[in-house]
Amino acid sequence: MWVVAPGISNSAGNLALHIVGNLNNFIGAVLGNTGYVRNRDAEFTTKDVPREKIIADIGEVIGIVKATISELTNAQLEEIYPEDKWKDPVTVQHLLLHLLTHLSYHVGQVNYHRRLVF
Repeated sequence: MWVVAPGISNSAGNLALHIVGNLNNFIGAVLGNTGYVRNRDAEFTTKDVPREKIIADIGEVIGIVKATISELTNAQLEEIYPEDKWKDPVTVQHLLLHLLTHLSYHVGQVNYHRRLVF
């Protein structure tokens, strides 16, 4: 999971760390008030995290995402997302859709890595 094929920027491991950090930040910390503090640079520079740790972190963030989203009301989905990350304000619903496509993109990259290195 830490092999980087020629012409590829990030390992599957770093993409997994990035996915976990992204969801922990935008859903966990901002919407769920978990207290998570993101270190985005470390998501791409940290190497050789054990597979078991990454799997556990993925399981944890899945629980955070499920718990946080299940508590959102329809009215909250229409509110402006509290973190000003984009040029124009976006709703929570818009942000969640963005996160879904971001997740899907990176999961596809991880799958491509799997095919390249095995």
